[in-house]
Amino acid sequence: MAVADAGSGGPEGLEQAAEVFAGVRPRLFGIAYRMLGSATEAEDLVQDAWLRWQAYDRATVDNPAAFLATTITRLAINAAQSARARRETYVGPWLPEPVDTAADPYLGAERGEALEFAVLLLLERLTPTERAAYVLREAFEYPYRQIADITRLNEAAVRQLVSRARKRVLVERRTPVARADQRRLLTAFVTAARAGDLAALEELFAADVISYSDGGGAVRASRFPVVGASRVARYVRAFADRFWAGVEVTWASTNGQTSALLSRDGEVLAVLTVTASAQGIDQVLWMMNPAKLTAASPTSEPPHATSGP
Repeated sequence: MAVADAGSGGPEGLEQAAEVFAGVRPRLFGIAYRMLGSATEAEDLVQDAWLRWQAYDRATVDNPAAFLATTITRLAINAAQSARARRETYVGPWLPEPVDTAADPYLGAERGEALEFAVLLLLERLTPTERAAYVLREAFEYPYRQIADITRLNEAAVRQLVSRARKRVLVERRTPVARADQRRLLTAFVTAARAGDLAALEELFAADVISYSDGGGAVRASRFPVVGASRVARYVRAFADRFWAGVEVTWASTNGQTSALLSRDGEVLAVLTVTASAQGIDQVLWMMNPAKLTAASPTSEPPHATSGP
């Protein structure tokens, strides 16, 4: 796709530049979000890519989509390196910022890889370049040669990076249950958590379940993961009376799976979801950092039965 006469700064050139950019913008956001686990930071990078595209001599670009994918990926690699340093001082567990895949179906439309919370958490353990190679290959099916050009590596090195990242995800992540079963388990968890039903909670959990609470230091939340079926059940029961008082539960589609939006007095206080395998619920994820609660919105239909407020 050529960009003839798009290098001028005149109104026609910028209009064409904006049209081209708008066509690839969803993919740019998808790459940046999967790289950073933050919708806010991804939007900032997309804006940065637009400014660079606007100022570039676009007449020299034969393939705008490839050029912009390269731009956003390199920006994301740099951003991921600085994000790693910031997260070393993050207060409590860090969880990915939820994105509303009901409002933005394109985000998960191509392939769902590296979008679900469990995978994003695993990708945090990779180097930024490993993560970029995995995301471009597994989520967007870029050819290895193109990934090599983007990451400034040779093709053999890229294949090794993708293979190593893929193995890590496969080894460290249990096979997830179907989406309908994830919805069912989440609904059952909300019901048991509200009631403080210790036996019901333990029955839902895998033996090595982990509960993560991300308050970012802005709200009161556990600063350490809670591990093990009995410990997580007791932990959830311990705050049931005061936490759930006056809470309304609605449902959302975030990162391709069902989440519960927990609100009090019309204000969302948490996005709650679970990941699960054949062993039961493996992870309970409490997103409570107010800065991460802006993207999710209720869906029109609840997952099966809901537990009323």
